[in-house]
Amino acid sequence: MMTSQRWSGGHVSSVLCAGVCCGSEQLMATGAEGGEVTLWNHDGLPLSKLHVPGDEDITSVAFSPSSPCVLYASHGQSVSVLDPRKLKTTVTELRDVAEEEINSLSVNETGGLLAVADDSGVVTVIDAQLEKVTRTLRKHANICSSVTFRPHRSQSLLSAGLDMQVMLWTLPKVRPMWSYSLQEASVEGTGQMFNPPLAHCIDAASCGDVFACAAEDGCVHLLRVSADSRLRGRSMFKAHSQGVSQARFLNFMSHPYWLTTGGNDGLLALWDLSEDAAALDNKMTARKKRSKARAKTKSQMSTKEESDSETRTRVEPKLSLNHGDKVNWLCPAVLRGKLSLLVTDPSPELSVYSLDKL
Repeated sequence: MMTSQRWSGGHVSSVLCAGVCCGSEQLMATGAEGGEVTLWNHDGLPLSKLHVPGDEDITSVAFSPSSPCVLYASHGQSVSVLDPRKLKTTVTELRDVAEEEINSLSVNETGGLLAVADDSGVVTVIDAQLEKVTRTLRKHANICSSVTFRPHRSQSLLSAGLDMQVMLWTLPKVRPMWSYSLQEASVEGTGQMFNPPLAHCIDAASCGDVFACAAEDGCVHLLRVSADSRLRGRSMFKAHSQGVSQARFLNFMSHPYWLTTGGNDGLLALWDLSEDAAALDNKMTARKKRSKARAKTKSQMSTKEESDSETRTRVEPKLSLNHGDKVNWLCPAVLRGKLSLLVTDPSPELSVYSLDKL
């Protein structure tokens, strides 16, 4: 059972996003409606606040992995560069780096590149030192809701959007290495599709080769790539009774395949995907063998075999609890040495769940 506490006093509006400093500084950052950014210590005390110009909603916050004194906050079509040590004003304003409102911000592990995903479906890559746009990635046909750089591969990033596509990009190329349709996967897995699998959140495990995508159909879609970043395996499992708004890997656990999800049904769940990740490898090996054995004209049996390999897998959560409200953001963190999960929802408070007993 996860115990929880509430952090209050940091915001007056709905908290939309959260980020944790990965350096020695014991800091958390949250962003809320109305342009409010708040810094917290690991005891849950708000340390300082800032309103960005224009009071636009803060849609994403991220500390630089290479420099804990650099904090990025996206709002509107811009990104504010902040110094957590003196959160009185913005250090730099990267204005109009996106074509429409930014939904997601990611910093690569060297701290040299930012990526922002916006409502126009574009992913914009920004050189953090030069403070200028270096790449504009156009392929999504609808809102791009989420973007993240891959661990151990500072030039590789993932994007997902309301066009139901997941894409893998390798810079400096401006076309995706591959694109994967969640819509086709849902039809293959069930034979029908009730809720379209609009992609809300994409995340990568610390190993860098397994990805999880949270979708509106209540499912989490898992993808695995090979050493050369080619798509090797895929699976999906039902995670929530309504849309899954967040899926985040817990990279401080015993292996890289612990995943936490939050949904519009107000539930939180913790999943051990180590067996499912291994199954992705097994499916790919079996698929290669079938491919060699098939003739150019597929028989009815071989077609059924291939379809069966894409069915949903049954994964049971290791832990599930009712948070009580729609989940806006999940942020795994180690607070004062304790494994924790920060949850934001439409309220102005944060919920912090302890995972220390797992």
